[in-house]
Amino acid sequence: MNLADPPINNPELFLLYLWKIIDLPTLSSNNLLFKISYDLFLLPPDKAIEFINSCIENKLLVVTDKSDLALSNSLKIKLNEWQKRRKNEIQQNINSIKKIHQLKTTIEKEKSTNFSSYLKSLVEKETLNRAVRVTSEAFEIKELDFNKGIIKATVSGSKEDPYIIEIDINNKHIKHDCHDFEVRRSKNKQFCKHLTKFFLLLRDSHMASTEQILKTLSENLEKWNFIS
Repeated sequence: MNLADPPINNPELFLLYLWKIIDLPTLSSNNLLFKISYDLFLLPPDKAIEFINSCIENKLLVVTDKSDLALSNSLKIKLNEWQKRRKNEIQQNINSIKKIHQLKTTIEKEKSTNFSSYLKSLVEKETLNRAVRVTSEAFEIKELDFNKGIIKATVSGSKEDPYIIEIDINNKHIKHDCHDFEVRRSKNKQFCKHLTKFFLLLRDSHMASTEQILKTLSENLEKWNFIS
């Protein structure tokens, strides 16, 4: 039964509809009248009174010892069956959501862990801290073609002309011309702050491809040329 579409013309279904919302074993006739007419706005008061009396006469509703109203035994059974089904559906949905969340968390954790481990093998901790302070706006990508294995970009720095970044995956070389890379990092095959930040930016837009490049770099570092 769709709770958004009350079956007013079917007394049994309408009572079940009401009790699914009320979720109480019993209630007074006045409270039921208020629920139908002034809370849910399903029937005008005179029609609601007619409906309640008709349900009592047809033994769909029973009057308790305390003069409250309760569903007949047959309707109670149907309501209990619906509640069990609904509970199972809700639990299945909760389990599905948990599984999806766990899967996403696992995937993201694996991605993050792999990317970080590859990057850390090419970057000193101090360089990583400095890279965070390089703005994203300083970079301009000139060419980005993972199929051809070519990545070209520029990054503004302390000198008037921007620094270049060229990565040739197939020929295994990285070219960059900042002072730190020329003097120190290239000799030890390590990233400077610009290259570090650049790969962090690439990760955000091309996670899988960027991680694959870092994986190839870190696992075959001796075959790569760092050109200044």
